[in-house]
Amino acid sequence: MYAYIDGRLTSKNPAFVVVEAGGVGYHINISLNTYSALGDAERCKLYTWLHVKEDAHTLYGFADEGERRLFLHLISVSGIGPNTGRMILSSITPVEIQTAIVKADLPLIQRIKGLGAKTAQRLVLELQDKLKKEGADSLISMPQHNTVKDEALSALVMLGFAKQTAEKIIDQILKVTEGTLSVEQLIKQALKNL
Repeated sequence: MYAYIDGRLTSKNPAFVVVEAGGVGYHINISLNTYSALGDAERCKLYTWLHVKEDAHTLYGFADEGERRLFLHLISVSGIGPNTGRMILSSITPVEIQTAIVKADLPLIQRIKGLGAKTAQRLVLELQDKLKKEGADSLISMPQHNTVKDEALSALVMLGFAKQTAEKIIDQILKVTEGTLSVEQLIKQALKNL
């Protein structure tokens, strides 16, 4: 529902922040990683995810798009809810979490408070292939001014194609095409070759 909230940081502590945007103060739960990234800024932009339950609507905020994407992967695993996902992101950095899952580093994952052996194994089992497919740079924020190639590649990865395969196809199409292609044209041609 909310992609991000950009506004004045009115209150900040390691568990949550209050961001005033448009005259409304949003209570947003954050990880320690996000808390560190905010520093002493008076304004901030947090990428958000809204958790809707029968008795509450809770906003979770992240310093960048990559951290939010990893959080959504984590909570997709059975037995890991939003608070456990936030605990994981507060225990070690998102890059360390992704590396631990991809390399099946169970001892590192189990050191995170609240995660036992079975949950650690389930994390690796369910997320290892997804995170490998996305590639090591999936936690890096997307550039603001994407090229046609970047946007097409991003769309194909979102559709479920492996990043390396999609990138090869796009590069082949761009080599043989004269003139410029729109993002839509490039995606359509890539889909024919995938």
